[in-house]
Amino acid sequence: MTYSVTDNGVSRQIYCATCEKKVDARLTNGKEIYPHRPDLYALPFWICDTCKNYVGCHHKTDNPTSPKGIISTAAMRKWRVKIHYTLDPLWKSGKINRGKAYAYISKRLGYTYHTGNLRSEADAKKAYELVLQLKETIK
Repeated sequence: MTYSVTDNGVSRQIYCATCEKKVDARLTNGKEIYPHRPDLYALPFWICDTCKNYVGCHHKTDNPTSPKGIISTAAMRKWRVKIHYTLDPLWKSGKINRGKAYAYISKRLGYTYHTGNLRSEADAKKAYELVLQLKETIK
């Protein structure tokens, strides 16, 4: 991935769901994103300076500024949490293999599924409905 260093810091092209295009996202930290959460101040985030939405980073990896997906809206972030809250216990409990769960959702969506790459609230709602269907099939 290509990073650019500008007067405003480091930037990277990331798709923004609000702007509906790739934007020059700016690398920032949790102090800017969550000023009321000192425990998050040191964490990296990418922010769209046009709409002010953001995406977190895989900060516990070898590439700590790698985005966790696209820059999403607040509503989409809520759907992502809801999806993970329902889906993760299914594969973590061993009821279904994680890859099979993602394949089930991908097949029905018509593209390769990953929660962080859902591009609209409608896509997120559809993915959540599929997670609920999957949950019913493996009871």
